[in-house]
Amino acid sequence: MLRVVLTLSFFLLFKLFACEGGYDSCIAKLKDSNSLQHSVLKIPVPHNKRLVFSPFKPHGTILKHDPFLSLYLVDDPKGFAYPFTINMRAPLGVSVVTNTYAKEGKILKHQVGLNHLARFSTQTKAPALLVNSCCSLEGIVTPRGIIEKLYVQRFLNTKDVRYADIGIRVRDAKCGIKVESYDPFMKNNPFKKGDCILSMDGKKVKYSATLMRRILFAKIGSKHSLEIKRDGQVIKINVVSQKRLSGGFKVETYLEKYGITFDKNLYIIQLDQKKNTYGLKIGDKLFKVNAQTVHNQKDVMQHISEYTFHPILLMQRNENFQFFVNLI
Repeated sequence: MLRVVLTLSFFLLFKLFACEGGYDSCIAKLKDSNSLQHSVLKIPVPHNKRLVFSPFKPHGTILKHDPFLSLYLVDDPKGFAYPFTINMRAPLGVSVVTNTYAKEGKILKHQVGLNHLARFSTQTKAPALLVNSCCSLEGIVTPRGIIEKLYVQRFLNTKDVRYADIGIRVRDAKCGIKVESYDPFMKNNPFKKGDCILSMDGKKVKYSATLMRRILFAKIGSKHSLEIKRDGQVIKINVVSQKRLSGGFKVETYLEKYGITFDKNLYIIQLDQKKNTYGLKIGDKLFKVNAQTVHNQKDVMQHISEYTFHPILLMQRNENFQFFVNLI
């Protein structure tokens, strides 16, 4: 009974003074809620649920799952009296928090879609939480970077955890937002590598992080108009959002349209038997795309975007058998 009274007293003090500087109360809250368990985050959120970041399927009743960001929402029958909430205002300061320390810093580079998570100014271990001084959630620290709160909020608030896609991957450049690669297998994809995006749906866009968020969060099947600059000329393009198939923690090569799924080392880990598998087998390794050697998913996406006709893949099976696959 004494322990319960002390715990309640602590949290009353926590609620009063957590916003007045220092992150010791956030560390205590993380520990008391048992949010950090080895390589897994199990964050208590409102309505007796836990927001889980995990590379593996967690125990318990799974209410929804985002495979792109490795997020789960699970039922938490016991609940936690003081769940984490998301702060949608601009924080005065943020800190990465674990069970043992807090390191203050700032976001150096914002999350660009699913493939490029946010970067923090201070080197920290993952997983961890990114919080403000009131211990409100600002993001989830993963080994690949920070999943920012807008993505976390969307996951928590929407029933449809799918993302939309218009077939481009972009980066910030001198011209504004440059198309780094495009999906040549997406039906009626009008983009070209090197296009510069100026506006979307009549609104100017300056940063790739903002543009990709608009694209991903759009309704699948929705129509959009974009203004782009190509070869010195400004032109308008109309597109329809389609379902995103890969990216984030799911290895992306654009070959997912063919039902081929690779791991990070470019070994085939899954084949859709409903599609033409071209004689490929689980465990085959991708070595070249259109005569260009590839080492990772970025290489594949770059060279796939450069193909003129159907891409030709050089595959290896076992240690000494190589063969070509001409995708049509």
